[in-house]
Amino acid sequence: MNSDSIKISAAVPTDAYEIPKLLAPYVERQIVLPRTPEDILQHLGNFLVARRDDELVGVVALRDFGAGLQEIRSLAVSVNFSGRGLGSKLLLAAIDLAKKRNASRVFALTLRPRLFQRLGFVVVEKEEFPQKVWADCSKCPKLECCDEIAVSLLLSNT
Repeated sequence: MNSDSIKISAAVPTDAYEIPKLLAPYVERQIVLPRTPEDILQHLGNFLVARRDDELVGVVALRDFGAGLQEIRSLAVSVNFSGRGLGSKLLLAAIDLAKKRNASRVFALTLRPRLFQRLGFVVVEKEEFPQKVWADCSKCPKLECCDEIAVSLLLSNT
């Protein structure tokens, strides 16, 4: 993959209809929660997308929980681009966006903690994020047998 050929940018309204398709294989395997086009449009400013030419090849989103806390969510890379570092690039872009929004901490629930740990995240207890549990986990099909790991990164203001 030529990294110059992939551009990460803010999502635009037409992406709201492509993002669910990109997420679909991960939703089917219960890796990410489903997102509807309407939900994506409502929160469009929180989404970053990766494109190669006109093809959507990756996505990541932020969710603001207030008090400087942002969640990194809906991270997905097209299967054709998996294993090429695009997930890390999307995570770094999301971290940069969180910093621009004056976040002091970002977190994620993930099945791939090593991806996050390579970027400085540490494993923490899910109970540190009761806002997330009430907002999303209570509706998740894996609630009673959750296998996701919470990771967190403190952000510097520099």
